[in-house]
Amino acid sequence: MTVGSSVARPTAWLLAALLATGADAQRAAPAQRWTGSWGSAQMIATGDNALPADRAGAITLRQVVRLSAGGTQVRVRLSNAFGTQPLRIGAAHIARPTALGTARIAGGTTLRFAGQVTAVIPAGGEIYSDPIALALAPGADLAVSLYLPDPATPQTGHPGARATSFTVAGNHVADPLLAGATATPHWYALADVEVAGPRIAQVTGAARPTTIVTIGDSITDGYGVAPERNTRWPDILAERLRAAPATRTLGVVNAGIGGNRILLDGLGPNLVARFDRDVIARSGVGWAILLEGVNDLGVLTRDAPASPEDHAALVAQLTAGFRQLADRAHAHGIRIIGGTVMPFGGNDYYHPDAALEADRQGVNAFIRSSGVFDAVIDFDRVMRDPRRPDRLAPAFDSGDHLHPSEAGYRAMGTAVPLALFTTPQR
Repeated sequence: MTVGSSVARPTAWLLAALLATGADAQRAAPAQRWTGSWGSAQMIATGDNALPADRAGAITLRQVVRLSAGGTQVRVRLSNAFGTQPLRIGAAHIARPTALGTARIAGGTTLRFAGQVTAVIPAGGEIYSDPIALALAPGADLAVSLYLPDPATPQTGHPGARATSFTVAGNHVADPLLAGATATPHWYALADVEVAGPRIAQVTGAARPTTIVTIGDSITDGYGVAPERNTRWPDILAERLRAAPATRTLGVVNAGIGGNRILLDGLGPNLVARFDRDVIARSGVGWAILLEGVNDLGVLTRDAPASPEDHAALVAQLTAGFRQLADRAHAHGIRIIGGTVMPFGGNDYYHPDAALEADRQGVNAFIRSSGVFDAVIDFDRVMRDPRRPDRLAPAFDSGDHLHPSEAGYRAMGTAVPLALFTTPQR
């Protein structure tokens, strides 16, 4: 045996042993548990929802969101889902806002991406920031500031922010005041804020899910809620969850889109098309509360009467869509909870008639009794006027006979049984 071979063989054994030890350690290390603490459904920002050309590039964009769950670590997911060109992130920063409705922040931390302070999001893609050690209480507000050197093509975002964002020319992500900023009522490129920490793992257990996604149309998105009020029905649900010891670590993500439909595109992609991205792909999801269908029903007769065959076909298509969504959720171990479609009699935009009301009743009968859903929240029963069940109760009606008032949103959030999220998964 030569000297070279006598050295090489033990070295090879040692290397193999070290690799095996490292692999065993990696397998033994517990995976980080991430909870969706805030999120929004992404869509193309067009028309009034898009940033104007003079504010679309080489800008700092500061956006404030309210978290549901708290943690000791945080990461952010940024989206270029509808872009046709790569989106450059020139800098990113998170901080606590000091006054809601303003761009003011205190302190904060630079976000990095794979260790770098800049990043490129491919067309159609999304990226996570690196985790940051930051103690955040449940219900805390967080400001996310992005420097976008170039205009997005087209812009990806969420129009129904019900919160005030701010833009200013140049890179000012860490500036405490953002002097000269222009306000905008939309979110852009910001898809999720996730939290993690030992308390989450301790309470939920290693195999327990931690995130609830509420998915639907403008009623879930919170149409009519004033900026910074945070009184959408998912907000009310989040308040109740964090007030109860058994559910205080659960996060709520609002994936509502105004005008959304189950079967056809509207102001955003249809529910069947977006379900994987907006529900299944999110971290820690164990439950999806689905409340949608009023726009599918209303559009049927919005512009002209429909035949009996068209009415029957729509109900059949909607119920088939519900089955598809439930099957996809169950394939990923997610419980799907159906919300009954609320009344919209008297609405001037959809002007529903007796035939359309019969369709709504047929859809709700399916939601309640088909067994497709793991549970049902009967929003229709909670929100309808007992004297005129085809209409919202006056106290819960915003005035357009379709969208709830603030009291109505609170009644909806209060109607969700918290026991749904403490029972074992299927």
